[in-house]
Amino acid sequence: MQTSRHERIEGGLLGLLVGDALGVPYEFFPPQRLPPIEAIEMQPPAGFPRAHAGVPPGTWSDDGAQALVLLDSLLANDGLDLAHFAEGLTRWLHDGFHAVDGVVFDVGIQTSTAIRHLRDGVSPERSGPARERENGNGALMRALPLVLWHRGEDADLVRLAMRQGLPTHGHLRSQLCCAMYCLWARRVLDRVENPWQRAESALRTILDGAVDQGELDLILRPYAPGGTGYALDTLWTARDAFETTASYADCVRKAVARGHDTDTSACVAGGIAGLEYGVDGIPARWRRALRGTEVLAPLLARLAAT
Repeated sequence: MQTSRHERIEGGLLGLLVGDALGVPYEFFPPQRLPPIEAIEMQPPAGFPRAHAGVPPGTWSDDGAQALVLLDSLLANDGLDLAHFAEGLTRWLHDGFHAVDGVVFDVGIQTSTAIRHLRDGVSPERSGPARERENGNGALMRALPLVLWHRGEDADLVRLAMRQGLPTHGHLRSQLCCAMYCLWARRVLDRVENPWQRAESALRTILDGAVDQGELDLILRPYAPGGTGYALDTLWTARDAFETTASYADCVRKAVARGHDTDTSACVAGGIAGLEYGVDGIPARWRRALRGTEVLAPLLARLAAT
């Protein structure tokens, strides 16, 4: 079934939110403790001791909220204003900005530390922790709106993808994962054949001599997906889920089935799958179950108007 570009763009945004919400009840569980893959739903099977038990099914987490904060900032400024975006992240954590019901129930340690730095007056270019061990997936999980909004050259998309990570994730590895994800997503959206391979070639050309080549080689070297919160693992978990399935539902379920950081794995994979299959490729029951439409609808309308 053919889908229009508009349907694929909407599918990308909705796909990341649905994937996030689908993964929320299963977060922190190892794969062997999860239900059978066909039983992974917004409402887990009876008796499953779901994570975030007080959160209603269909609620996106920090992943979706931060992605919407980024989209809101891009639309408000017609570009990436890092100070404005960082202010939005602070509003999210402390005021529930773009969180469903205004309630924040999940935040990574690294992101929490970075936002504390921002509130203490550290610039958004320097607020993100930058040690090698601080390569969580919190910048990667929110990067997709850049692809939905951006109309420029690949080199500019790479620059912005890396830069949007700075307020919370200062290490180059995390930023490179964001850049690769955005180039890959653009090629899926554009219906390019072999999108991952074409994105990899573009990233190597754009960043040749501009960054530590060892770091670049590291993120592009095959990595066994494990569903953890490490940015590189999340990127490869999403690739595996997308390339080994043939529908949105199968893709996000496979990402969740890896266990551990299930909401982020399914968010990142779900964004790609939404671009591939369009909004109508996302199961209607999951679209109906998604909460927060009063937050999402105005942003979709603004995005469609660009």
